[in-house]
Amino acid sequence: MHLRSLNDLTKKELTEIIDKAIEIKKNPKDFSTAMKNKTLMMLFEKPSLRTRLSFEAGMTKMGGHAIFYSIKDSPLGKKESVEDTAKAASRFVDIIMARLFKQEDLDSLAEHATVPVINALTDKYHPCQIIADLQTIKEKKGKHKGIKLAYFGDSNNNVTHSLLLGCSMVGINISVGCPKGKEFEPQKDVLEKAMENAKETGSKVEILNDAEKAVENADVIYTDSWMSYHIPEEQKEKRIEIFKSFQVNEELMKKAKPDAVFMNCLPAIRGMEQTAEVIDGKQSIVFDQAENRLWAQNSLMIHLMKKWEK
Repeated sequence: MHLRSLNDLTKKELTEIIDKAIEIKKNPKDFSTAMKNKTLMMLFEKPSLRTRLSFEAGMTKMGGHAIFYSIKDSPLGKKESVEDTAKAASRFVDIIMARLFKQEDLDSLAEHATVPVINALTDKYHPCQIIADLQTIKEKKGKHKGIKLAYFGDSNNNVTHSLLLGCSMVGINISVGCPKGKEFEPQKDVLEKAMENAKETGSKVEILNDAEKAVENADVIYTDSWMSYHIPEEQKEKRIEIFKSFQVNEELMKKAKPDAVFMNCLPAIRGMEQTAEVIDGKQSIVFDQAENRLWAQNSLMIHLMKKWEK
């Protein structure tokens, strides 16, 4: 079993992983040998502070070992094919996580690996982040069912896609507030899958081009960078103009529920997707959210290894 996207998990599996993550966080010593004698390969095509630290520290806490391998100087699929990388790495390690530019490369890696492969981010999906987010929401709100999450900003990205899938799987209502147009809205296949999930769980999925409508009765406010890695710097001013009405500021936060929390998967730029007052304010839980990457991923790795070894 691999985690290429949240579509690889059933609702039951996702819920179990989240609950196990909360348990591991409360009692880490009980899991100190869960990955004993296991080795994780960490393939990085894109840099990340939280992804590397959380996976590497997580393996250490569970008695395992992690190897960091940057493919910056040896581009995936060029010097060595994705297929050969998968086959060779599988002979040395027990599990692979990959943070890549293209979802197709991740899918190919999983197809040819003989050990579990985890998507640690691609251009289309970011499942590990959303598992951690769902853990955080459950810790803060005590439940998923009936909670409303409102997302603001660029919505044709990996975080929004995975939020749509994850929220709809666990019964969270999700409203996406973004500019109108194919370039800024979630991709059709992801939205259709989220709608399908929502029918099963009784949740609501909506794409709105109005921030004030999206924020109504929200329990969780979420935003992400307007300048993802693949966006050229010369587009910055234009994108600020396009997204400025979807900035999360104090005025927008006041339109949500009084006890609403603020989330951002980080890194964040104060004065762009959110103001400093919001991300540094009392409603912000961004660093609890960041910490939970470790616990959620530890739970995920335990789950995948058990499935693989059966």
